[in-house]
Formats: sequence, structure tokens, C-alpha cells
Amino acid sequence: MTFEALEISPWLIEALKNVGIKTPTSIQETAIPLVMAGKDVIGQAPTGTGKTYAFLLPTLSKIDMSSDRIQLLILTPTRELAQQIFENVNQLIKDTTLKAAAIYGGVETQKQVKKIDSGATILVATPGRLIDLMRQGILDVTEIPFLVIDEADQMLLLGFKDELDFLLKTLKLRKQTLCFSATMDKAVKKLAYKHLTDPVEIKSKDEEVHLSLDQKLIQTTDRWKTVALIEQLRTTNPYMGVIFCRTIRRVEKVAGELIREGFDVKPIHGDLSQNVRLRTMKAFKEGVFQYLITTDLAARGLDISHVTHIYNLDLPETVETYIHRLGRTGRMGAEGCVISIVTDKDSEQIKVLEAHLGYSLELVKFERPEDHVDRTHEK
Repeated sequence: MTFEALEISPWLIEALKNVGIKTPTSIQETAIPLVMAGKDVIGQAPTGTGKTYAFLLPTLSKIDMSSDRIQLLILTPTRELAQQIFENVNQLIKDTTLKAAAIYGGVETQKQVKKIDSGATILVATPGRLIDLMRQGILDVTEIPFLVIDEADQMLLLGFKDELDFLLKTLKLRKQTLCFSATMDKAVKKLAYKHLTDPVEIKSKDEEVHLSLDQKLIQTTDRWKTVALIEQLRTTNPYMGVIFCRTIRRVEKVAGELIREGFDVKPIHGDLSQNVRLRTMKAFKEGVFQYLITTDLAARGLDISHVTHIYNLDLPETVETYIHRLGRTGRMGAEGCVISIVTDKDSEQIKVLEAHLGYSLELVKFERPEDHVDRTHEK
């Protein structure tokens, strides 16, 4: 299958060539013809399968390029993801007359509104900031024809259900709605079927992400988890890796320990300023340092093709979050490795995870080095 066969606009095919994308992924092959045919779509597609282009390519193909009104609204749960999608859009439209704008918290509203007023036809937004501007009378979205809800499961997890209901009721004149989610639980389906018109359900095979990954569990005790992580970092020594912790406090603590051990690592989390987070993300994308240590929320929108290894110092609380973490490596069919440091307390969670995945994960017992001096608990 080729992009030409999917009948997207010729200018988009040229734009794809310029960013090095030659052939569509499975989810793109499935979604694009449906969207081009005007269908509402509910798509289950894990991060890393090419789902962003699965909704961008057909919706951008349908935009009236002679109009300076907003025609496409893309809703995302976090500002990091909004920034990433905004970047993807700009890569595609840079040689056209189309303009895009992004609105999200943490940035001066006036600057964002100025971009919209300059004739933006594509708007990427987080629900909170969007509704704020609507209630102030600054922004009218009632006549936007195309709506995309990205990472709907995370949108609901973060408590945006009421905001989504409000927005979906407000966009009364929309012609088409697309809802994409890495996981598809009852809450996501209920939301979608309530507001979409005769939607077509599509699903990208999970195998595209997680079956191609080398996944293993390293069993140890709470006391030795950081030491086990350090051994894995030294053994694997990837080109680029992301380390996940459950809390901001743990991110900061472990980052300090890794730096003392000589690792090239930087933290990113919600307590850091927007400017610091953006600079850190930019530097990581450019390969300035080897490891990013982060929380799940701060990593939303992390789209870095060269990440080869994911390290879970803490298993996530839900299977859905684990799947989202998987999507940070092995992107677009590339190889990747996921290493989770676990203890006996994680046994039930591992059973649930394996039941969802449909296979057992390799379990390796961590052998404590006899000559290692444990300094991770020193004050």
C-alpha cells in the first residue's frame, strides 16, 4: 500500500517525503480511507503505530485551503502532547498557505490568541484552556467541521469527562469526529457512542508495538531497586533511554543518585517550569544527554524516534499506562527493549498485566553484587 493509493492530497505526499515517511502503517491504511469517506471513527491505536498521521493526513486533505477559519480542532490531554502534534502539523503544512495554532496552559494566553487571529485553520488544544477562551468570548468553535480527540483514555483518566461532554455538545455543526485511544475501555466507548454518528471501530494490532519489544522483569527488593536499575543501565547502555518513576519525589531522588553514579541523565516532571521542561525535551530529542527520567504525565507527547530502551523503576498502576509507556520505544516497528524492576509486592499486578498482554514476561532474579556498597539510602 502507498500513500498515493490512499488518495490523500498530493501536497501531503510531498510533505511526507520531506520528513522521510514513505509507506503507511497498518493503522493509517485502515483509518485514512474511512476518514476520507466521511465516516466517524473510533480508533484503538497504541502510541508508536503512526496514529497521529492516521488522523492528520485525511483531515488535512479535507480542509478548504482558501478559508482562513478554523476547520480542524484536535483535542489532547496535556500540553506536551499538544506541542508535539502542533509540531507534526507544522512539518506537514510548512510549504502551504495553511496556518496552525496551539492553545494550552502554562503559556501567556495573548500570544496564543494572536496566532489564532492571524488566520489559523488548524487548532490543537487542551480542554481546559480551550473552554477558558470560549467562556471569555475570545474563541468560537461552534462551526468547526472536523474534530479529533486524541488519547481519549488519558483525557478521561485526567478528569476531563465534563469538559469533553461540554465541547462535543458545543461543536454542533461538526461534520466528522474521530476518537483515538491507546486503550479502549467502557468509559471511552460510552463517550464515543454518545457523541459520534454511526462510528466505525478500528483497531491497530497491539503486536505492532509490544510483541516486537524485548520485555523483561528484574526481580529484587525495595532496598535494591535502584542498584538493580543501575546495573541494567550499565549492561544495556542504550543510545537513548527513558526511565519511569511513579512520583515526582522519586524522579528527583533517583536522578540525583544516577548523576552521582556518572550517568548522563536529566529529570522532567510537573513541578518544573514550562521553560525548563521544554528545554529538557528539546535537548533530549537532539541527543544532548542519554537518559530522561520522568513521571507518566510529564512524558505525554514524548515522540522521539531514537529511544531504544524503557526502564520502569516502578510498575505503573494500570495496564493502560504500561501500554502507553511501551509506546515510547520500538516506534513505527523499530526494535525496542522494556525493563521493569519489580518486587514480590508486584506479583498480582504482573498477573493482570500478563493476562492483558496474552503472554508471560521473562522474569530474571537480580543477583546483588557482593562488592557493591549500597549508598542509595544515605542521607
